Amino acid sequence: MITNEHIQKRIAEIIKQSGMTQTALAKELSISQSAIAYFIKGDIMPALETLANLCKCLDVDTDYVLCQDMDI
Repeated sequence: MITNEHIQKRIAEIIKQSGMTQTALAKELSISQSAIAYFIKGDIMPALETLANLCKCLDVDTDYVLCQDMDI
């Protein structure tokens, strides 16, 4: 079973691997830098629209972020 924890780990991974600063990414997504920090720490999940825009901005497949590649 895929859990929020799995998805949050993927979100943190893609943000860190992007090389973008939290500030630059937040500006690109029109959200606060603290929201990016919360996503990385797993304190909150992004809204669906924000998740879609995050994946588009970082050129990452949403299936990957949503753990559709996991055999569970």
